[in-house]
Amino acid sequence: MTKENRDIPTFGQKEPSAAYETRVGVHAIVASADKQKICLLQTPNGAYYLPGGEIEPGETHETALARELMEEIGATAELGDYLGQADEYYYSSHRAQHYYNPIHAYDVAHVAMNHAPTESGNHIRWFSLPDALGALKRPSHKWALMRWQHKNGL
Repeated sequence: MTKENRDIPTFGQKEPSAAYETRVGVHAIVASADKQKICLLQTPNGAYYLPGGEIEPGETHETALARELMEEIGATAELGDYLGQADEYYYSSHRAQHYYNPIHAYDVAHVAMNHAPTESGNHIRWFSLPDALGALKRPSHKWALMRWQHKNGL
């Protein structure tokens, strides 16, 4: 981890000669009622991420996260605490593109997984907290989950 700003952790190395596409995201920690299991999304390539995604033009964090949760895990949710922002630089070999990806992370206060996801191809998996931390691909998502863990005294 490197820090470009004292308040925002930054992951990955920015390559000076690379052209970066900015993708601002919002992601949620969706936990079981007893906070012992964490919901992760497995994409078709096998990687695990926190539910959420890119904020589209005109969306707030809340509206983007509501849309993403319905698309990815078929859930409606009430947002809880804002956990913070983390920035990440990475290269996607799948898309042959460098990305600058600031994410905003939220706790979810109440969640109802009572719909079928509107996107296909992803899989929903529940993990123990240590296993979730080990499974997550992006360091910024691990950071968000560790912030949630600390906030909840786990």
